[in-house]
Amino acid sequence: MVQASATLDRPPGPSILPILSVNFVGMLGFSIVVPFMVFLVTKWGGNALVYGAVASTYSIFQLIGAPILGRWSDRYGRRKVLLLSQLGTLVSWAIFLIAFTLPLDEIMKIDSAVFGQFALTLPLIVMFVSRALDGLTGGNVSVANAYLADITTDETRSRNFGRMSISTNLGFVVGPALAGLLGGTIYGEVLPVFAGFLISAVASALIAFGLEDRPMHSLSEDPTVKNAAKVYGQGNKECFKLAHSGEISTRGILALPNMAVLLAVYFLVMFGFSFFYAGFPVYAAQGLGWSVSEAGSYFATLSVATVVAQGPVLAFVSGRIADKTLVTIGALVLATGFSLLLSGNMVMIYLAALFIALGNGVMWPTFMAVFSRAAGERYQGAVQGLAGSLGAAASILGLLGGGLLYGAIGAGVFLAAACVIALVALLSALCRADQA
Repeated sequence: MVQASATLDRPPGPSILPILSVNFVGMLGFSIVVPFMVFLVTKWGGNALVYGAVASTYSIFQLIGAPILGRWSDRYGRRKVLLLSQLGTLVSWAIFLIAFTLPLDEIMKIDSAVFGQFALTLPLIVMFVSRALDGLTGGNVSVANAYLADITTDETRSRNFGRMSISTNLGFVVGPALAGLLGGTIYGEVLPVFAGFLISAVASALIAFGLEDRPMHSLSEDPTVKNAAKVYGQGNKECFKLAHSGEISTRGILALPNMAVLLAVYFLVMFGFSFFYAGFPVYAAQGLGWSVSEAGSYFATLSVATVVAQGPVLAFVSGRIADKTLVTIGALVLATGFSLLLSGNMVMIYLAALFIALGNGVMWPTFMAVFSRAAGERYQGAVQGLAGSLGAAASILGLLGGGLLYGAIGAGVFLAAACVIALVALLSALCRADQA
């Protein structure tokens, strides 16, 4: 029986530098807002819960957009969808800038024992709109991962996903540092937002002119020669199979070997980190009394340490230690880092940054390589899109829950984050060697 293969001979792999550059610039634009967002939310009438809600708005709309963009990238090509996503981010930055021009009028005031005291103002609502649009078109991370998987061989997969993580964290190094520098000027927070707009424009140009459309590894139509054979009762039996025809359902994705466990780990990591991202900026501003520059310096330090962990450290241990073990150990180190934040001591807080960087730097690239390998070539975009949806759901729950938890137990939210990540370590340890 002859079967038309869906996997065509892949041309020599192109340079991954363009996609790394796109990822770096995209993360730079995203991270530049991290140090001052909580200050801006507070200035415009919000509290810790509102900050978590603003952050989760992105994830709520990403939950809608990411799987659609992932499937579109399988069908229409990665570059086109990446460009669409980045243009959405560009427009969202423009809307964000508009918020600074609006009067600080209270539309609604809330005073609740559960939700605390805060006010909804016009600039705050426009900020919500900006984050919603960015989230709706925010499938760039999952599509970028799918693009990288397209041009990566099994032999270079772990190394290339490690480089992808390095480019991400380099963006997080430069972004907060730039935010601290620009936010300290007389223009305040508006200058970093304008910088984010310009950076997003650069990212759009890089995608439009720096990336190439990868050939889709599938047959798009029935290869049968159209003729009159069947009219005369001489039709041939169709003995080929279109392995890539149609789209895979969510149930089909979950049926892929090991995929359910891997998606559960993906969800839990995002969930635990969301507690940290919801609680720490508020903790830094209110509990520690940090300024925008001090918060920017801390996030820059965290990112520098993560780059080191995902660079030389990961390069040294990868191949020497099994992937399952790296994921398990990395999760335990990460959980320890979150726990150290409870002390309130400055030395311990910076030590926590080193633990968080080391744990995440070893665990996440290793896990993403395993995850990409499990997805295979056939439905890389669809699988990454579903993962993006799960990550968005985890972020929604974690950011909103983290905001509520911080209001109730303060720094205890970091212990909750540590417990979630410890569950990741346990799940990884209990899996078979081929599952993590």
